[in-house]
Amino acid sequence: MDRWTSLPWTPFYTQQSANASTSAVSVDDQDSPLLAYWSLAATVAFTIVVYSFEGHLDARQKISYQQTSFPTELETTLQAKFRSAQTYGLDKINFGILAGTYDTAESVVFLLLGFLPYVWDWSCQLGQTYFGYHDEAAYETNISLIFLAIITLIGTVTQLPFELYSTFQIERKHGFNKQTLSLFFTDKIKSLLLTCLIGGPFVALLLYIIRVGGEYFYLYVWAFMFVFSAVMMTLVPVFIMPLFNKYEPLPDGDLKTRIYALADRLQYPLTKLFVMDGSKRSSHSNAFMFGFGNNKRIVLFDTLLTQVQEDEILAILGHELGHWKLGHTLSNFAVTQMYFGAAFYFFSLTYGSRSLYAAFGFDDVSRPVPTIVALLLFFQTLWAPVDKILSFILTITSRHNEFAADRFSVDLGMSQKLQSGLCKIHLENLGAMCPDPWYSTYHYSHPPLVERLGAMMALDRKTK
Repeated sequence: MDRWTSLPWTPFYTQQSANASTSAVSVDDQDSPLLAYWSLAATVAFTIVVYSFEGHLDARQKISYQQTSFPTELETTLQAKFRSAQTYGLDKINFGILAGTYDTAESVVFLLLGFLPYVWDWSCQLGQTYFGYHDEAAYETNISLIFLAIITLIGTVTQLPFELYSTFQIERKHGFNKQTLSLFFTDKIKSLLLTCLIGGPFVALLLYIIRVGGEYFYLYVWAFMFVFSAVMMTLVPVFIMPLFNKYEPLPDGDLKTRIYALADRLQYPLTKLFVMDGSKRSSHSNAFMFGFGNNKRIVLFDTLLTQVQEDEILAILGHELGHWKLGHTLSNFAVTQMYFGAAFYFFSLTYGSRSLYAAFGFDDVSRPVPTIVALLLFFQTLWAPVDKILSFILTITSRHNEFAADRFSVDLGMSQKLQSGLCKIHLENLGAMCPDPWYSTYHYSHPPLVERLGAMMALDRKTK
């Protein structure tokens, strides 16, 4: 008796006729059953090891939030908010530990109980009821979309209590949350609709490319991901983000004139300058840039304009423009594309292996594994350790780039204003002021404020 038929549900997948096959993974009867169950054991073990390691880092960070001694670099500006920042951080880390424990438990339970095969069976039943069977390619695509829709809805429901508590308890308690329940659920519905409108065609086209791409399908997938990424980098800020926030031109005045002058000085082709109503949802502040070629745009949160002075905004933008001038934006995009290429290449090497999928419930050797399931299981199992390592490397690289962008702003003569601006933003956002070094190295894409201030102070001393 195979694994599926021993489960408490009757697998619809195993009842389908041969002419309703819905996948492209080839069957290899020579794969070892022992290797199959080692795959499951290794996945569960890796999940628990990662949870244990990150839990250890959380515990170290929790201790840092309980410190009462104040960093000397921040004494002049932030001491009054130190206790509030520590309390905010402690609340977040306690909640993060709870949420992480649930996520890990859910992942392990779903793996051991055969959650994916069950959802696939359910999807097949719904697919035959509402779509019928026309041809193999269309059938697989329809079932895959139903499968992803069910997983997305289940994930949304299970995460909803955590999101509500984080937003309306922790963030509101510390004065950050500004949105109502109505706005929260409106955003959630919009996000789900956009997932269907954009994600549905994306997945359908991805499956089509894998199906017709032949032995070297990963090259075509790589090209597709490149085009999709480039298009989305343009569409998201211009068409999608305005569905959630209002973007208005920065009013004429000294600040606007000085920002355009800074852009001209650095030969940054700035075409539009917006203010976004970030205060609609939160009092957190930010600024970002986007656009390709000679059509660049800068967006300032309205909260940023109230938290820092004009000179400090210029210094912060000097830092952001430093990322562009130093090629960080382009290099990050290139690294992302290399990541996609490597991931799909290695996926192509395992695509036809039965042993990878058998222990996860797809062990009916008379039928190939659905392509969408093969993708999910690959990234959940074999690629997961690689992804963790690459993510850590990217975090270290990002921290290096942040120091470089700070140095760029300092070279523009904006050191003091950048330091005071960063301090004010950190103060208003109740950022961690003395994080645990292991925790920050592993999790923070930006160096801790103390390290950034220390580096800029050292540069100032060298120039005197």
